[in-house]
Amino acid sequence: MRNIIVLLAATILAVGFSSCKEEGEGKDKDPARKSFNEVYRPQYHFSPRAHWMNDPNGMVYYEGEYHLFFQHFPQALQWGPMHWGHATAEDLFHWDRHKIALYPDSLGYIFSGSAVVDNNNTTGFKSGDDAPLVAIFTHHDPDNSKEVQSIAYSRDGGESWSKYQGNPVIKNPGIEDFRDPKVFWHKPTARWIMTLAAGDHVRFYSSPDLKEWKLESTFGKNAGAHGGVWECPDLFPLPLDGDEQNKKWVLLVSTNPGAPNGGSGTQYFVGRFDGHRFDNQTQKHRWIDYGSDNYAGVTWSNAPERRLFMGWMNNWTYAEQIPTSTWRGAMTLPRRLSLQTVHGQPRLISQPAREVGDLGQRVFSLEAKKLSENSLNKEFVDIDLREAKISLDMATGNATDIILRLTNKEGRALELGFEKQEKELYLDRRDAGVDSFHQAFPKIHTAPLTQWPDQLNLEIYLDRSSVELFVNGGERVMTDRIFNKKAFSRLEIFTSSGTARLEKLEVSEIKSVWSKEKMN
Repeated sequence: MRNIIVLLAATILAVGFSSCKEEGEGKDKDPARKSFNEVYRPQYHFSPRAHWMNDPNGMVYYEGEYHLFFQHFPQALQWGPMHWGHATAEDLFHWDRHKIALYPDSLGYIFSGSAVVDNNNTTGFKSGDDAPLVAIFTHHDPDNSKEVQSIAYSRDGGESWSKYQGNPVIKNPGIEDFRDPKVFWHKPTARWIMTLAAGDHVRFYSSPDLKEWKLESTFGKNAGAHGGVWECPDLFPLPLDGDEQNKKWVLLVSTNPGAPNGGSGTQYFVGRFDGHRFDNQTQKHRWIDYGSDNYAGVTWSNAPERRLFMGWMNNWTYAEQIPTSTWRGAMTLPRRLSLQTVHGQPRLISQPAREVGDLGQRVFSLEAKKLSENSLNKEFVDIDLREAKISLDMATGNATDIILRLTNKEGRALELGFEKQEKELYLDRRDAGVDSFHQAFPKIHTAPLTQWPDQLNLEIYLDRSSVELFVNGGERVMTDRIFNKKAFSRLEIFTSSGTARLEKLEVSEIKSVWSKEKMN
């Protein structure tokens, strides 16, 4: 989630951060001064206007808008004293950038956390008719690395914030990595529940008012992946196979390092929660994404009718070296999560939020094509694949593998493959673009397939410097950054042995969300 390398700590804390004003801070003061059309700038994924960004924070739905707060250092392209940046959108894509919500103070930097709508005014912060928003976050003291939990509140829908005078609300119990509170209202016990990362495990706390907290239980010391520190937990219920009478609880936990393809990643557990204790009977964990670039993701509080997730599209192994010049950091697509039985086990399914469909326009389609060696080689002359969605449905037949290769006029290639014998999906970005900035970047990333599918559905989202792959409705997901200066213009689909059948191929161009109309 963050380096614990202290940058300029004493100097900046001493002045109270009063000068840490973001370029263009406020609600997009001068939209005409910049096109946001840089070579690697995402055009429909969220990114900061300028400078450093990492974890999504405080995601909450309030009065018709999705609020996104995020870890932000508004003075440099590297991680530094953390603030909470702030943006809002009605549709999850056309974001209005706001002034910084939370600044570092005498208690330290503002690390990750969550936000809730206090509908019952349990805090007493309400003034007027509207329920207050309450942010629950970690204060990180750069002088001794001690971390405590604090709260702040907003009475104007998130435009301005006041920190609680009684902070911290949870003191440090002697744990070095003690952070990232995710809070929700637990209706059966009529109290707030906090899930908190504590080094190598998570802790569950309860509170009647977000101010006084009681430790309920712990989980994870002997469960899950422990290649690195645990961070950014989230706990929420989902109906299994759509059955509202059969809900399971999902616990997300990010770890850095320790992900299956190296560096940082996010694991999940499925179990039961009774308001006191999380019970994951098998202690088995799985990964929400097998790519290298989806970390610290959590879900929106208070979102109507669905559970929406978003992660930081980066990896701590090379996050501070990626080749962007004015901004650094982006978010994944917002994704709807569901819990489905797959091969007899409950699995977390990730699908792009439906709103992304409003951004695309289909520009090419093809049906009924036999696949064998060198069987499809399509040049897209008038179609720009820099921001695009490629959808494929195919019958795997007796093919032993299926390979998709995207290339550009510079000879760069991104390859996706499915291998029957290994029961494996892979994404090869070794020659996809600029990669000399870090030795760990040019790699092949793999994901296991429970079994070789008879039918294969793929959705591939491309956006300037990223690729997101959703397999069979989100049963497997891979998210990777790529830095190709020229758009892909050729698509090859083939097998090296056996035949398959391409039943349908569609290509859609996706519109940029950096329009001047939405930036005013």
